[in-house]
Amino acid sequence: MNETLKVLETRRSCRNFKPGMVKDEDLKAIIKAGTYAATGMGKQSPLIIAVTSKELRDEISEENRKIGGWGEGFDPFYGAPVILIVLANKDIPTYVYDGSLVMGNLMNAAESLGIASIWIHRAKEEFESDFGKALLAKLGIAGNYEGIGHCALGYAAEPSNDPAPRKDNYVYYA
Repeated sequence: MNETLKVLETRRSCRNFKPGMVKDEDLKAIIKAGTYAATGMGKQSPLIIAVTSKELRDEISEENRKIGGWGEGFDPFYGAPVILIVLANKDIPTYVYDGSLVMGNLMNAAESLGIASIWIHRAKEEFESDFGKALLAKLGIAGNYEGIGHCALGYAAEPSNDPAPRKDNYVYYA
């Protein structure tokens, strides 16, 4: 089977990461793959914030936990040491789709390198909050951006589950 198709069929979300940091060259390759996602009219509306600082990662995790309504001590990023946050410019009509394609590229690129991932939501709420706005200002990011998702990355602490069977009515030919 073609390696790309194999990655697409075998990637699963990881909910238990080892604490070790992703190798720098692998992280750069994953991020680069994200920047090559298709975007509407080639406008490249998304941007990626690569969070590798444990302190900032933990602050973002805490904000995400609060938004999700979980109790103290819960980590919505499941211990992943790297968080790639995808935002997209709301002034571009295709921004949600563009950012979603970036997320897909990030996760599939990670899988191709033996790095586990999971898409974590609530980025929209995070970057509508004072916390998110302050983070963008601190990073020098100005514009009309909406959080699309967090791509949590790291090495899996356990093997992934087998895929669920595909539903019977997934595809219709016309």
